[in-house]
Amino acid sequence: MIETSRIVVVLPAFQAASTLERTVADIPRDMVDEIILVDDASRDDTVAVAKQLGLRTLVHPKNRGYGGNQKTCYAAALEAGADIVVMLHPDYQYSPRLLGAMANMIVSGHYDIALGSRILAQSAIAGGMPIYKYIANRSLTAMQNLLMGQKLSEYHTGYRAFSREVLETLPLESFSDDFVFDNQMLCAAIRADFRIGEISCPTRYFPEASSINFKRSVVYGMGVIGCAMKNSRWMPRIPRTSN
Repeated sequence: MIETSRIVVVLPAFQAASTLERTVADIPRDMVDEIILVDDASRDDTVAVAKQLGLRTLVHPKNRGYGGNQKTCYAAALEAGADIVVMLHPDYQYSPRLLGAMANMIVSGHYDIALGSRILAQSAIAGGMPIYKYIANRSLTAMQNLLMGQKLSEYHTGYRAFSREVLETLPLESFSDDFVFDNQMLCAAIRADFRIGEISCPTRYFPEASSINFKRSVVYGMGVIGCAMKNSRWMPRIPRTSN
């Protein structure tokens, strides 16, 4: 807990057995009230490792996709009474040690959403990001900022913190079950005038870290562009009405 805010960390997991223990070890447990892992029908020992670590573990009998996994994560976190939910990939690509700083950005009252940026004030390429992914990230982000009237350093990070109000307001179930879910959340949050802050986050790229292939990256990129156009600055703002 930070001040009086209940902090819940959600881990959308798929084939994360080899990296889960390292990820959980770096989570500042003195600030976190609960950790919830949702396994998306992994074929490895992710569930067994999660239970050994004492995590609350939910299992999808069939793979629902990255977005579908997050939908279960957020529903479970809200049910657990979370005031702030931090979504962290369990593949140890992002630094869990910054979790408290991200949550505090929301506790402060300055922001409704906090993003851990791989681009802000650091070199993602030095951290191992493939050059084609870096170029795609920068190009898509520039296009999205232009369309949406924003100045974010990136829209594609998998390290995010949300206030309870954000998760109760956005129509999460109407979003994709695939990777574009992340961008749909941000686009809808911007149109609803939620305040978004960023913090620089070092990242690691190694064989065990999750990634999508080139073909799926192209599909994702097309979805991102479509999402930004649909939610551009010229579209009417979305009133905040909780689900």
